[in-house]
Amino acid sequence: QVQLVESGGGLVQAGGSLRLSCAASGISFSISAMGWYRQDPGKQRELVARISSSGATTNYADSVKGRFTISRDNAKRTVYLQMNTLKPEDTSLYYCYASLNRRDYWGQGTQVTVSS
Repeated sequence: QVQLVESGGGLVQAGGSLRLSCAASGISFSISAMGWYRQDPGKQRELVARISSSGATTNYADSVKGRFTISRDNAKRTVYLQMNTLKPEDTSLYYCYASLNRRDYWGQGTQVTVSS
């Protein structure tokens, strides 16, 4: 059974930083693409960042480029999202996902709230 467990969310003031972590189990982590999405109530889930299985390729939403950094540690089976210079509009529920063999897996989400 695939499990993705997010942590690191919370409340932070605008301009602050948070680091999200996602620990994976039950999946061949080192060959899985990983990433983060976020979703607000009543809106579609949107891609924040993703990283290839090797870590060589990363992609970011335009709204977070230059502020967020995705990384992974295959030995720890963990993917990270370092979020700097946070803005109130970054407030959302952040989900970790894994993609392998055309199947996607999702975590339960971690709430990030940025106060102005």
